[in-house]
Amino acid sequence: MEQKIIHLYDQYTHSQLTRKEFMRRLAKLVGGTAAAMAILPMLQNNYAVAASFHSDDITTENITYPGVDGDVKAVLAKPKAKTGIGAVVVIHENRGLNPHIIEVTNRVAAEGFIALGIDALSPFGGTPADEDKGRELIGKLDMVKNIQNYLKGLEHVRNLEGSNGKVGCVGFCWGGAMAGRLAVNDPELQASVAYYGGQPNAADVPKIKASLMLHYAGLDERINAGIPAYEEALKAHGIDYRLFVYDGVNHAFNNDTSPTRYDANAAKLAWKRTVEFFRSKLA
Repeated sequence: MEQKIIHLYDQYTHSQLTRKEFMRRLAKLVGGTAAAMAILPMLQNNYAVAASFHSDDITTENITYPGVDGDVKAVLAKPKAKTGIGAVVVIHENRGLNPHIIEVTNRVAAEGFIALGIDALSPFGGTPADEDKGRELIGKLDMVKNIQNYLKGLEHVRNLEGSNGKVGCVGFCWGGAMAGRLAVNDPELQASVAYYGGQPNAADVPKIKASLMLHYAGLDERINAGIPAYEEALKAHGIDYRLFVYDGVNHAFNNDTSPTRYDANAAKLAWKRTVEFFRSKLA
């Protein structure tokens, strides 16, 4: 698919561009409304793919834990019959705790960690089925309270039975930016992994105590524009970090429910690096 179409879709999913305006621009790019409607399913997420993951070695349940202004909803996945293990908070993209991120949470648990997929939209009753509505609600979050809800989630898994007290986080897109914010705001965080996420302010970098792993997509001009200043600050303050740019792939390359942006090779390599990183930091 032409890169300009993917860039348009990226603009749509990361701004307040309405669906009507997105479809108008898409139709103009591809030569008409019929062509736009034919292409649309290839751009949208197919969550049936996420439903295909299964492991007999984990348990998964819906839970809540106390947040700033009420209970926070989450999915908790744990390996069976394992104790004294590290925990990972999984941070979703900008449309909420969808089936793909629940699958990622289960995959983290299958790798031998306690995994908590937090629903940031809990203050609004939880993630809606309508993705555009989820994107709208993300923009309405009180970010100070949102960070506190995630910090409380980190504390929740830190103290769970079976946890060794070591905690990391992994986030994607909006969640990638949140992973950086948690590293800034939690001095007890051991490891933070960000997939194609916006970077913290350089002025906040000295607050980071966690080790970082940063995954970027080579074609993701919007996010990558912030890399140089961030990396300069990381080096200047002696932060332990690993940064990888995957050439020729798009934002959301890890999302296997997004057929036009998913890249199996990059996703497999990034996941291998992520799991090895967590094993080295959370054991």
